[in-house]
Amino acid sequence: MSRDRTAGTALTITIVGRKLPGRACGPHRGVRVGLQVGEEHHGVIDGDARGATWVAEATAFDVDGGGIDVRGAAVHGRRGERFLYLAWLETPSDRPETRFRRAKLQLDGVPAEVLRRARASGRLRATLSLTAPDGLPVCASVRPPKIEWTAG
Repeated sequence: MSRDRTAGTALTITIVGRKLPGRACGPHRGVRVGLQVGEEHHGVIDGDARGATWVAEATAFDVDGGGIDVRGAAVHGRRGERFLYLAWLETPSDRPETRFRRAKLQLDGVPAEVLRRARASGRLRATLSLTAPDGLPVCASVRPPKIEWTAG
């Protein structure tokens, strides 16, 4: 098993969501979305907002074999399979708020050169549409071209 070669460097990950699906979409009412940190939802906003931005603090580590591993409170999964969750919540008038789907922003989809530049600059940015082609909230694994990763 390979080990981390350095102590790591701070990495700020900014997620920019565009084209939200609305407060009512499909069978869901009172739709909201937030960044999942552990089991909590941070920066929750209404599904009809004009846009959304979340910021997560992480640490980037060089690993044996030349790769970069990213860890942090908002980063889920094990090495080689890391991701960030955007959690979709609904608050119908007759029930408590519940999570009904999640989007996995797959860090293995970040191009290697972008991740190297992000580690050097300390900043990684993801930009994506939050509405799937069917008009419902984006969900499941999200990789390019459905998400654009940039550094700096």
